[in-house]
Amino acid sequence: MTLARLNRLTASLSKSGLDAVILNPGPTLTYLTGLQFHLMERPVVLFISEGKDPVLVLPELELPKVDLFPYKVQAIAYGENPSEWDKAFREAAQALGLDAKRIGVEPRQLRLLEFRYVKAGAPDAEFPDASDVLTNLRLKKDKAEVEAMRQAVKIAQDSLEATIPQIKIGMTERAISSELVIQMLRHGSASEMPFSPIISAGPNSANPHASPTDRKLQIGDLLVVDWGAGYDGYISDLTRTFAVGKVDDEYLKIHKIVQDANSAGREASKPGAPCANVDKAARNVIEQAGYGKYFTHRTGHGIGMEGHEDPYMRGDNTQIMEAGMAFTVEPGIYLPNRNGVRIEDNVIITENGADVLSDMPREIRVVG
Repeated sequence: MTLARLNRLTASLSKSGLDAVILNPGPTLTYLTGLQFHLMERPVVLFISEGKDPVLVLPELELPKVDLFPYKVQAIAYGENPSEWDKAFREAAQALGLDAKRIGVEPRQLRLLEFRYVKAGAPDAEFPDASDVLTNLRLKKDKAEVEAMRQAVKIAQDSLEATIPQIKIGMTERAISSELVIQMLRHGSASEMPFSPIISAGPNSANPHASPTDRKLQIGDLLVVDWGAGYDGYISDLTRTFAVGKVDDEYLKIHKIVQDANSAGREASKPGAPCANVDKAARNVIEQAGYGKYFTHRTGHGIGMEGHEDPYMRGDNTQIMEAGMAFTVEPGIYLPNRNGVRIEDNVIITENGADVLSDMPREIRVVG
């Protein structure tokens, strides 16, 4: 499977005006090799070009991993003395004849550390953005990827269900977050989760990207739980909002509006339609209810090996949804200094519609 992925990438290089791409440790490197490399002070770079075996520059201590590669790769290893590292990168560039060529880079992943070594090895090369090539490579998930994501969703949902009985009035956001992380590990999540759980209550829940604090749950709070698990290299990203004891009627109202917006966004998730439709469908529900200015972010983002990747469900995104695309649908309403609501599900586009991987109840539930 990884060889097929490599072949797809190399076949797309010349069409994109690239002679090669370079990758350092991260999701795309893992996608193409099936292997995990550490992102550390010792640079690791895979050089890929069409018609030649890839070249891997790595520290000597990582050499045993070369035997695990699913295809032939030329390894160039260096020792602990940083003054010798330039030589390894010159050898790699020369092996593929890359000086004065166009070497595509992944701007969101490649660090200045690796770039400087590659640039020194190929000083006359150009380094264009290869995001489109690499994004398209990972954009549509195959059956195995979907099943890994489905399992990541199950782990996340089971973990929160196990956490809910532990949530009590007076418990801090940090304590809930800690318990949820423990439950995810117990239920089979990878130790490296896609992000730290967002646990926010009361005024904090009006901040979409709040971090857990020592604030204690109080009656009348809305409690937003945004969490995700990792499984076999793939992730889930979900959100549910709870009532802490009895809450004001307006908070019940905005929860129902967001629930309806979430449903509309999922209904708009169809092959052949633009990504913008998902955002417009969800946003329309919230705007018609009079809360449009309190929905302050896009309706969703792609998921897979990363928590945020293409496609993005924005009102201006004309990209067409195709089978295999995976993304979140997560509308919200955030009333500043009061309370907030978000409901988030994970969706895979299919040939005929959409497969919603998450099925945890979306109706408001009382905790505490």
